[in-house]
Amino acid sequence: MLIVVILLLAAGTYGFRLGGALLRERVVLPAPVARLLPLAAVALLAALVATSALTEGHGFVGVARPAGVLAGAVAAWRRLPFILVVVIAAGTAALLRFAGVN
Repeated sequence: MLIVVILLLAAGTYGFRLGGALLRERVVLPAPVARLLPLAAVALLAALVATSALTEGHGFVGVARPAGVLAGAVAAWRRLPFILVVVIAAGTAALLRFAGVN
């Protein structure tokens, strides 16, 4: 059953991608929609980051993980190398947990 579900999801994903390529010239979005479409992707990504950084299960995750995400965001904003951003984020969360801050 799991294989069937995976194959259906793969076919659906392929269909969406193929449809986008085939309909590119036929579908014309209105100017306001085309202007706001990149912002929708940013909003969706921000909501995903906020949800995974702040919650686990049905409750608040604590302070350590959001502090690590914030430290990583500041490091990325300062344009540090990606590996350093990851180390700073993980290190911040680990140090806070080691200090007893949940």
